[in-house]
Amino acid sequence: MEATLLGTGAPAGLPRPDCPCAVCATSVGADARAATSVLVDGALLLDLTPGVAFAAARAGRSLGGVRQVLLSHPHDGPAVEVPAGLPQPGRVPDGRELALLTGHRVRAVALDAPGTGYAVTGPEGQRLLYLPPGGAPAGLEEGTAAAEPYAMVLVDVVGRPDALAKLRAVGAVGPTTDVVAVHLDHDVPPRAELRRRLAAAGARAVPDGATLAVGAYEKVPDVPRRTLVLGGARSGKSVEAERRLEAFPDVLYVATGGTRGGDTEWAARVCAHRERRPGSWRTTETCDLVPLLAGDGPPLLVDCLSLWLTDAMDAVGAWDDAVWGSGGERALRARVSELAAAVRATRRTVVLVSNEVGSGIVPATASGRRYRDELGRLNAAVAGECEQVLLVVAGQAVVLRG
Repeated sequence: MEATLLGTGAPAGLPRPDCPCAVCATSVGADARAATSVLVDGALLLDLTPGVAFAAARAGRSLGGVRQVLLSHPHDGPAVEVPAGLPQPGRVPDGRELALLTGHRVRAVALDAPGTGYAVTGPEGQRLLYLPPGGAPAGLEEGTAAAEPYAMVLVDVVGRPDALAKLRAVGAVGPTTDVVAVHLDHDVPPRAELRRRLAAAGARAVPDGATLAVGAYEKVPDVPRRTLVLGGARSGKSVEAERRLEAFPDVLYVATGGTRGGDTEWAARVCAHRERRPGSWRTTETCDLVPLLAGDGPPLLVDCLSLWLTDAMDAVGAWDDAVWGSGGERALRARVSELAAAVRATRRTVVLVSNEVGSGIVPATASGRRYRDELGRLNAAVAGECEQVLLVVAGQAVVLRG
């Protein structure tokens, strides 16, 4: 079974008409995308979009053999003209299955948003899932996995990463599933930044007109097991770290900062972080990271190492010069080495967040300078054990490693 992506963009296309944003201004040439429409084996057209006949011709495909046109989501704006020779578009009711004379079977998948998803099975048994923009499957429960993972999933990875997480949770997306991002809008800059974001979710993007063989192996960068995200205050480092795991279910968020009873400003920060995280994530408050890294389980997001270091320095008496000189420094080095070794040995996917404070002014106090120096050593030790290291500046992630 083959799928030709006649368009891969959002319903308004990319660039959006009359949009002055930086992403739309740079989405030209190969980075321009028409509204998403998929031609399956020349017989089934998923979503009828403006200019679909010209898009097919540019891709070297004909719409002359199309036997069924299915719509997946409500279309805003004027009605789209149906090209001559194409059947009138329609929908399949949720849960119902449509059989084509070509041997394809199409089952309608219920969504949590207006629209319909389509699970297509080819004549030789290959399975493809297509979801509309802004939609995720509804009614999925863990333990009710599909008979086998889909060979290909076409999904709004950027707009609804939780849809991918839900599919992974029930086994509908597995390690061999080719996850292709569609309905791409101006939320993410094109080219390198888009590839990086999608790779972190185990997905990829293709240009308009690409024909993909469903079930064929495609090389997609593996999701790094260990990632360190560095950044200054309010740089966006926590958002970047959370984004890297939002397409995966059952993430354990490890908060190292505690509750700080009576500190309303800190409580507001914690509340903002919780509201931003997916509802399926669990949270634990601890600085005892080594046992978590040593155990099996879902991915970990540790936010953050700088607060872990504060707790460790408190424990070894690092703020007292006499204690520091008589064994506190050695004790802290041992703790940092133990943590770095645990990061090296972990079999869990882990994203760690830490502050980068070495580029600012020299702290005025001896204790401040000691903390700055030890945090630099901690960051270097952990970075040395990670496949990928990112530095976030003004909300922009710069890849330092990986």
